[in-house]
Amino acid sequence: MSPEPTNTEAIRVITRFEASNGIPEAMRSDVRMLGGLLGRVLRESGTPGLFEDVERLRLATIQASDADSEAFQRAAAIADSFTIERADEVARAFTCYFHLVNLAEEHQRVRVLRERAGQPGREDAADTVATAFAKLRGEIGDEAARERLAELRFHPVFTAHPTEARRRAVSGSIRRLSDLLAQHDLASPGGAEDSRAERRMLEEIDTLWRTAPLRAEKPSPTDEVRTVMGVFDETLFTTVPHVYRRIDDALRGEESGSTAPVVPAFVRIGSWVGGDRDGNPFVTASVTREAAEIASDHVLRGLERAIERIGRTLTLDADGTPPSAQVTAIWEQFAQQHPPLAGEIAKRSPSEPHRRAMLAIVRRVHATRTETTGAYSAPEELLADLRAVQSSLSDAGARRHAFGGMQHLIWQVETYGFHLTELEVRQHSQVHAEALAELDAGGQLSERTHEVLEVFRAVADIQRRYGMRAAGRYVVSFTRSAQDLANVHRLAKYALGDDAPVLDVVPLFETFADLQAAPGILAEVVQFPEFRARLAATGNRLEVMLGYSDSSKDVGPVAANLALYEAQRDIAQWAVESGIRLTLFHGRGGALGRGGGPANSAILAQPPHSVDGRFKLTEQGEVIFARYGEPAIAMRHIDQVAAATLLASSPSVEARTSGAAERFAAIASVMDVASRERFFSLVKAEGFAPWFATVTPMEEVGLLALGSRPARRGLSVESLEDLRAIPWVFAWTQARINLAGWFGLGTALEAVGDEQALIEAYREWPLLRTMVDNVAMSLAKTDERIAGEYLSLGDRDDLAAIVLDELRLTREWVIRLTGGADLLENKPILQRAVQLRTPYVDALSLLQLRALRALRADADAPTADPDLQRLLLLSVSGVAAGLQNTG
Repeated sequence: MSPEPTNTEAIRVITRFEASNGIPEAMRSDVRMLGGLLGRVLRESGTPGLFEDVERLRLATIQASDADSEAFQRAAAIADSFTIERADEVARAFTCYFHLVNLAEEHQRVRVLRERAGQPGREDAADTVATAFAKLRGEIGDEAARERLAELRFHPVFTAHPTEARRRAVSGSIRRLSDLLAQHDLASPGGAEDSRAERRMLEEIDTLWRTAPLRAEKPSPTDEVRTVMGVFDETLFTTVPHVYRRIDDALRGEESGSTAPVVPAFVRIGSWVGGDRDGNPFVTASVTREAAEIASDHVLRGLERAIERIGRTLTLDADGTPPSAQVTAIWEQFAQQHPPLAGEIAKRSPSEPHRRAMLAIVRRVHATRTETTGAYSAPEELLADLRAVQSSLSDAGARRHAFGGMQHLIWQVETYGFHLTELEVRQHSQVHAEALAELDAGGQLSERTHEVLEVFRAVADIQRRYGMRAAGRYVVSFTRSAQDLANVHRLAKYALGDDAPVLDVVPLFETFADLQAAPGILAEVVQFPEFRARLAATGNRLEVMLGYSDSSKDVGPVAANLALYEAQRDIAQWAVESGIRLTLFHGRGGALGRGGGPANSAILAQPPHSVDGRFKLTEQGEVIFARYGEPAIAMRHIDQVAAATLLASSPSVEARTSGAAERFAAIASVMDVASRERFFSLVKAEGFAPWFATVTPMEEVGLLALGSRPARRGLSVESLEDLRAIPWVFAWTQARINLAGWFGLGTALEAVGDEQALIEAYREWPLLRTMVDNVAMSLAKTDERIAGEYLSLGDRDDLAAIVLDELRLTREWVIRLTGGADLLENKPILQRAVQLRTPYVDALSLLQLRALRALRADADAPTADPDLQRLLLLSVSGVAAGLQNTG
């Protein structure tokens, strides 16, 4: 093994590495500054020699990234040479570094978005709602395009699946650093403000370093609710109306803000947090009630602040801006009910009727939140009052006031109501069947059946208190028959008789067989009286959920993607023929093995009539904060997804997707069979499940306090069915194999064999292009050398060979289809982001391997070494931060 390089050589290697990645100068400067500040913290707060040890390992992994086998061996030796205490510190240091690099990258994205704002000729204008509307109008005419725009709906549903590895305290520290980095940008170099911002960043990085990176215990469901509320408070409440405004500005130019907008409030936020009880015994009816109460409190507080802020600006004199009769009535009714309070308001606003009315409305919103006299009975009442004020201002000539801030308030109420998130219940079909068996038998009921019935009472209470939109969707996991759906209505009647809540029962089709059976099940269930009545009440609207996770674990990612396309095509065709207004609900995860990847490209690859201007999907874990945690990024994401949703049903896009599916059907058939056989050769091999648990940190992942939901369905993993989809993906990701995202594609493409035909299919078939591009991203985050080290932990060379052979074959075919000499050459920004992180992820992987080897070698001990377990869990958290996805 060659000696370690000198300091001069080390500086040269690191500088060359940074330059080779093509990092923009502003971002490179941020990374260097933040990394330098972290170095100061490590020298000041770490144990003696920590900084030098971190740099030794960092340099070795950077050198190893150039396929230098000696450097890789040196890096592994360095990781193995540390004491457990030192390895613990080094893992924490690299994890802190990742948080800072992620922050710098996010800051660069925001910087670029702000530079491009208001420049429609720039490249990113191609996938905005305004551009999509223009394209749609060119194809179907202005009137039809406006009708489509009016029906547009984007509905993300936040879930609490355990995939956010970092603590809320860490997230808070990073958010404060983001604000300081923005201040640093605005300060003059070397000036007092610059020094102040840098000093405060140093203090915050020290806080980040000293904050325990691992949760001491699993969060409760209520903790998870409050975590999601942070995204609403910090970004979504104010960002969503700004999205509407930006689109309206682009569509109407100078008219925007002075006349009624053409853009509807098309975003709805759903939540499973506190409602998803499938496999989570900690989510009870009382938790569901509390989740609704917490969400309502947050939105009503937000509305109070927003209405009061706008109200206090309406210092418009009655002579120049006379109130309408409706506005006068709002004030007079309030004055009669609250004379002392009305007197105070009138004294401060003597001739300002619109201001008085708005301050009266604020007091009623406060009464709604505190459940006191004068409360609104429903959000529709509040909307009526706000629209009355808006009309009055418009009629009096104050159109800028009417359609400026007032319109934002109206959009917020239309989007969030009094409930904020539309809380959805989810439960397994088997739980329903067992509860009904007890109820029909007429004997003593089990505690679980009592709880099943109490959920319906909770939903009814929530609807009465916060409105119909606050709750009512009931998702049935593992729907395998129409009776599974009808059972929900039977249970509701057992719980409340004729006072049962209004329910939209949503089937969730998850496995390969269930996806194939879906159209027949739907055709049967819409004949049931409860479903017919609900269809009649909603204008024939029906929601159907598709599960990406279990179908991928069931037949492999390639066959699952093809099966999901076929299921959507068949369900959409059935809906068209039956006169059903269908919404497909996509149960996607953050990782590629669970349907993750860019949502806008996935939308444009969907079958005809499967979108029709409505897109609903699950968002979870780190994805929630990555997409919605920063205002500029959230605005961009919502605009992109909404644009794709609007454009997906255009004649040209539908013709392209359906035509390509027909043209390349033979290729799809070959890929389906070949990929499934290859996947089964691995996962159905004797002893696969325990081997998988040995060669990945799957068992240890269950020890991480990520979320309230258990990681597996049983006490041990003897088969793949015992394991939930998220730890299946998470474990492969940690082992730097990412198998759940790509396995079988290489064999599928090899089975087709015709390279030119496949290149043509990649170019013209949106489904294949999306699949291959996502696999390229997944493969770019793998590392064959490190993967080989994990696979060697097991005693099955045959299974290890299957994995590595398929990895090489898939990489080869993906590069042949996408072009260039390496992965992601057609996506340089993404390639740069991956390459920047790889050496540092490698360092954490080597530390994780060191811990995992020791734990596996001592597997017969009555208890695992807690110091080794902690090191492993620290590395798991760090790798998740470095790869920016878990499950």
